[in-house]
Parts: sequence; structure tokens; C-alpha cells
Amino acid sequence: MTGGWITQADRSGWQQRAAAELAAILAAHPVIPVIAWTVTASGGALSGQVLAPAAVRRGLFGQWRQALGLGEVTETPAAGGTAVYLHARGVLSGVSVSVTATVFDGEDGR
Repeated sequence: MTGGWITQADRSGWQQRAAAELAAILAAHPVIPVIAWTVTASGGALSGQVLAPAAVRRGLFGQWRQALGLGEVTETPAAGGTAVYLHARGVLSGVSVSVTATVFDGEDGR
């Protein structure tokens, strides 16, 4: 990066690092069911979303959170109390990684 400007090459490099980290994550955890992953456009971060059947969503979120060592976890109740938004985040090999899931009341056996 030169002159204080973020270039297309900078963004491309960030995305390539994030994609490489995703490949490493998937290779290291082949037995955990896959989730939907996005490599962000601006900062090269990884965002995983648990889209599994409702009955296993919270558990799968927990598996990925633990496997990736994501220590910063929040559970935010939705307005009206019908759901809980789960969010975990951390940094792996210099790449920001987050995993999210939405669990609706009565769907996770709680």
C-alpha cells in the first residue's frame, strides 16, 4: 500500500489470503459438516453462516466455534424473543473469521 490509498491489488491480496485460510480450515476439519462461507469483498475476512436444519444448528455452530478457537462469542435475543442470534469471531493466520447462526425458539431442544 502506498500513499495511504487502498488499491485493487491490496483488496485482491486480502481476498486471496482469506481464500487460502478457508481452504486450510476446510482441510483441517473434514469431519465437521460444511457451512456457508463468504470471503468479504473489502477486507478479505471470512464469514461462515450455519444454515443446517434447525435441530442441529446450535450444535454445529458450537462445533465450528470450538474447532476454530473463536473465543469472542455473543448470543443476542431477537426483538420479541422468538430467536437468538449466535456470533463468534476471532483471527486466524491474520484473517478475521466469524461464524453466525440463528436459532428460533423451540428449534434447538432448549
